[in-house]
Amino acid sequence: MTNHQDFPVPHTSRQLAPLSGSFSLPGGAALVLFSGGQDSATCLAWALSAFQHVETVGFSYGQRHAVEMDCRATLRRQIADLVPRGAERLGDDHVIDLPALGKLSETALTRDAEIKLGKNGLPNTFVPGRNLIFLTFAAALAFRRNARTIITGVCETDYSGYPDCRDDAIKAMQVALNIGMDQRFVLQAPLMWLDKARTWKLAELIGGPALVETIRRDSHSCYHGDRGEGSEHDWGYGCGHCPACELRAEGWHRYQASKS
Repeated sequence: MTNHQDFPVPHTSRQLAPLSGSFSLPGGAALVLFSGGQDSATCLAWALSAFQHVETVGFSYGQRHAVEMDCRATLRRQIADLVPRGAERLGDDHVIDLPALGKLSETALTRDAEIKLGKNGLPNTFVPGRNLIFLTFAAALAFRRNARTIITGVCETDYSGYPDCRDDAIKAMQVALNIGMDQRFVLQAPLMWLDKARTWKLAELIGGPALVETIRRDSHSCYHGDRGEGSEHDWGYGCGHCPACELRAEGWHRYQASKS
């Protein structure tokens, strides 16, 4: 039973309210930053359950795990089919090329380098400014597409310590984007206060076991981009030892344990 647990519904405060089918759908369109990973896939399902019109945007920046971009089209279609009325609410997909970001970034996420902690205490997979840049480009696209709500899968509960995933960073970006573009964008981060186990549970609440299985099987989180033969685990595909795989696996096992 999960009645005692709170899950996010669309709003502008950080307080979480129970997920249910009783809330009114927000007006206008939402734009989801959709990479093809577990978190953004869950955010897309959440958006389709809550907004009348939803579009997606992905970014190609020379990431080492570019296979995530290959997962997007199939995953996007399957999620829309599994969320009630999802197919009719799903709009256009957009892909923005940002090769300059990859060239500027001497990181293990954009170079063939060993993944390890840096001198600053952050893993060397941290791409400085990545989420800030993504949100800026997403806002420019949302401006053109008349989307008031921008949804991102960042989280500071189960995460690798990236500073641009923190709640304060997202709130600051909302202020800066609204001042700089003279808009009233709402940046939603529905996973901000959920650990990975609860992220799996949120997917189950939205689309049942079928959605959980689709995200498990067809989303990609592994920094090494490993989806080859022998790389499938009970929690999905990956190398099994990079930080992204470890977070995903631990969350999956806690989620499974919570059901027993």
